[in-house]
Amino acid sequence: MYATTGDAGQVALSQDPASLAGKILRMTPDGEPAPGNPFGTLVWSLGHRNPQGIAWDAAGGMWASEFGQSTWDELNRIEPGGNYGWPEVEGRADDPRFLDPAVQWPTSEASPSGLAVVGDTIVLAALRGERLWFASPALTSPTEVEDAFAGEHGRFRDVVPGPDGDLWAITGNTDGRGMPREGDDRLVSVPLTTGR
Repeated sequence: MYATTGDAGQVALSQDPASLAGKILRMTPDGEPAPGNPFGTLVWSLGHRNPQGIAWDAAGGMWASEFGQSTWDELNRIEPGGNYGWPEVEGRADDPRFLDPAVQWPTSEASPSGLAVVGDTIVLAALRGERLWFASPALTSPTEVEDAFAGEHGRFRDVVPGPDGDLWAITGNTDGRGMPREGDDRLVSVPLTTGR
């Protein structure tokens, strides 16, 4: 079982391997460290500010969406024992001590929440960005992403694979931060086309 934890407003904890704050955790159903964890503790990866959704691609690669502070939101390819840099860096830093995000967005375009993999596409729900972002697991640059539904449904809270290869997305406009519309919140079914 995996869990994501934010830095609890104490940014230095993200770099402390003894703290559970600012981490992705991996555990047994009883809450014990899972066998093979990189530090022998619950910690799977560290240096996170506020990781949100996690998902796995067809090759077994783990991905996580993450809220930045004020500059960059991120989509990260998660490696066991990987350090993602917070609070020393936000977004790409080309610093060999840290793993750079596969994709980064200005916080105005993302505020990422839920994350899903459908076929060979990673789909990220954006709250503040009010759209869905689509990316390939074979990312080599931050330009290999597309967005859809910008401003059409308001804030997207989560996405999950639906039946028959479709995508289900849920809006989050009634949480006090969005602008509710008639019928909110709603579940949106998104048919995916070949190649996306």
